[in-house]
Amino acid sequence: MSRFKKTISAAAFMIAASGVAAAADVVIIHAGQLLAEPGRAVAAEQTILIRDGVIESVSQGYTAAPSGGDGDNVTVYDLKDHFVLPGLIDSHVHLTSELGPGAKVSVVENSDADTAFVGAGNAMKNLMAGFTTVRDVGARGDDAIFALRDAINRGDIAGPRVYASGDTISPTGGHGQRHGYSQKVYEVIKASGVCDGVAECRKAVREQVRRTADHIKLVSTGGVLSETAAGTGQQFFDDELKAIMDTAHAMGRKVTAHAHGADGVNAALRAGVDSIEHGTFSNAESFRLFKRNDAYLVPTILAGVTVAELADDPTSFLAPAVRAKAKQVGPQILEMTREAHAAGVKIAFGTDTGVSKHGQNAREFTLLVEAGMTPMEAIRSATVVAAEHLGQYDNFGSIAPGKSADIIAVDGDPLADVSELMDVDFVMKEGVGYKGASL
Repeated sequence: MSRFKKTISAAAFMIAASGVAAAADVVIIHAGQLLAEPGRAVAAEQTILIRDGVIESVSQGYTAAPSGGDGDNVTVYDLKDHFVLPGLIDSHVHLTSELGPGAKVSVVENSDADTAFVGAGNAMKNLMAGFTTVRDVGARGDDAIFALRDAINRGDIAGPRVYASGDTISPTGGHGQRHGYSQKVYEVIKASGVCDGVAECRKAVREQVRRTADHIKLVSTGGVLSETAAGTGQQFFDDELKAIMDTAHAMGRKVTAHAHGADGVNAALRAGVDSIEHGTFSNAESFRLFKRNDAYLVPTILAGVTVAELADDPTSFLAPAVRAKAKQVGPQILEMTREAHAAGVKIAFGTDTGVSKHGQNAREFTLLVEAGMTPMEAIRSATVVAAEHLGQYDNFGSIAPGKSADIIAVDGDPLADVSELMDVDFVMKEGVGYKGASL
């Protein structure tokens, strides 16, 4: 990695040296190659002007820093030998946990404060991997994820922008709950999203909104990592699914559904869900419903590959019921993604990081390309499409005037080799350099 040239005023140096993530008044980036909006052409020798964390202009050539008023700080980043693109978005993470042999016992050993600090560490790993925005779709530790989200927003700690769902909406005994504990332990740790019947499901959704959830996550089918042999088919009844969608939408929240089996995928889509996580056994009817409803697919191929690798290891910690489902589901996700892409389904980048290791999110790019996407399409899924999926394209997802200065850089060409994104050299979020910005 080359050393980035940077000029900075004494005042800005003191801010940065103190560890406070405060943006300079004016930031200049000289980009050798710039993919400002994935899906469009790459431009050479560009200057990005940022003021107070917001992109002010993108212009041809390497222009000098503008003259500022008294007290203004001007920072210049020399990325002339780098490929520059928007900050990445992961639409499916679990910041407060990571799959491993100690994950199950940590639920009862860790306090909510412990869980929040675990989440803070994982958040930093995601940011340093180039992911400036993440959508958390189910977290441990009561309100830990909301506290983490808010601390990042205030600038108390560094991390990606977080959109959080809180507890997953799940039927009694369904996926997304904490299986394998004694009844007494379960009564203490059970989540607020468990519901049965229309009235309870409406209340569970409203409870997540009360807790300040940004979106609603439900389980339409069984899941791989639940320690129960309940399969991967539909678990909520149709009237319960409809109640969840209608309640969430009435309260201004988008809804995403964990779903593997085609019955649960299709039932959720018919009920009006905005996106599907995994979609492993989606069929032609599923793809028709995706397109009819303008819904998004978040395939999380990396999660499927991860659990399949663990299931093939005879010494792994996976329970027998989990191992059997992992062997069935894991290999299928990649093929389903290939079929969905060919059918014209909108695919938003998401990894289920927390099943895979935090900071390794970009491995999903190589899997999307293996599933038939071009590198440009894969990058677009993690920028433009993911931002549209969140309803936030006006704010980020491309490098354009008026948008947040979420910018990354690599020293190779990811359009020639998408694995370049597994080694990001420079990370900026909201005009603040976090990686590759050595003073």
